[in-house]
Amino acid sequence: MPERSDGRNGGRRSGWRRAPAPPPATGPSTPAPAPAAPAGPAEVVRAALYRDGVRVSSPATLAETYHELREQPRGMAWIGLARPTGSELHSLAVEFDLHPLAIEDAMEAHQRPKLERYGDTLFVVLRAARYLDAPEEVDFGELHVFVGPDFVITVRHGDAPDLSAVRRRMEDAPELLALGPEAVLYAILDAVVDGYAPVVAGVQNDIDEIETEVFRGDPEVSRRIYELSREMVEFQRATRPLVGMLHGLMAGFAKYETDEELQRYLRDVADHVTHTSERVDGFRQALTDILTVNATLVTQQQNAEMRALAEAGFEQNEEVKKISSWAAILFAPTLVGTIYGMNFDHMPELHWLFGYPFAILLMAVVCTTLYVVFKRRDWL
Repeated sequence: MPERSDGRNGGRRSGWRRAPAPPPATGPSTPAPAPAAPAGPAEVVRAALYRDGVRVSSPATLAETYHELREQPRGMAWIGLARPTGSELHSLAVEFDLHPLAIEDAMEAHQRPKLERYGDTLFVVLRAARYLDAPEEVDFGELHVFVGPDFVITVRHGDAPDLSAVRRRMEDAPELLALGPEAVLYAILDAVVDGYAPVVAGVQNDIDEIETEVFRGDPEVSRRIYELSREMVEFQRATRPLVGMLHGLMAGFAKYETDEELQRYLRDVADHVTHTSERVDGFRQALTDILTVNATLVTQQQNAEMRALAEAGFEQNEEVKKISSWAAILFAPTLVGTIYGMNFDHMPELHWLFGYPFAILLMAVVCTTLYVVFKRRDWL
């Protein structure tokens, strides 16, 4: 963690230096130094200065915050921004000597959770999550935290987490806030991790509903499994890196002799993160198993439908055989009758005395023969 010169970290002195205030003009011939870059009208979500755990002022702009922090040698600034502009971040970088790579990450967002040290400044990226009851889905936000010897800067991309609640909690516990920027970082981590609990409960409820829908044969359940699996991949990416990050942070707390009680709090957060990460891993495995079971049930249902279609086709084929057989039998006398029904003068057997009995007998013989053949072939 960053070293401070106020005696709370074993008397260590920090090599960190904030950009000094511009010196006053000495005369007409001495122009005032130009600022490195204009900060612009910064839209600060909330900024406050604290001393010994108590708020001493609430500046309205970044410029006021810088000025008042210079006037408070033992003070700490807590600045919160939401989706800041490039000019705002550049102003912070100039004032607090923030690394350009960290500023670039904070500006672009879409970063993986990580913990990086740039000199005396820690840069922490967190992925917050919240469960939306109405659409039954998980909404992810991104939070970037700069922690220096006497400042904490939060850059929020998304609606989660609610840092105003974190600020109120810390202001209600001045003895904890008096521990400095490390305590604020702990409170932010704790809020992000605590926000995972409702998500875990909501996802567990979704999985229970999905299991019911799978065995009920809901045709839309496959899509719901797929969407929830994608959310769990994102959730896993948010929680799994936190385990290593917190262990690294705890090692830093021990190295810089941070307050022992604060170290205990951080270990508790690490335990919660580990538990959440294990639950998320279990959810992914459960969804994989459910998807396999659903695929098996769908296959069984398709096989049953194919079997029913095959049986229906077989029965229909049997009926076609019977119809075809009787059609052939009835066609035989029709053919004989048609031949003898032709009105030609020189037709053989036209005036034969036994012509009629012979035609009847021929029809009977042909029909009987066809009936016997079809019967033997089980067409009738």
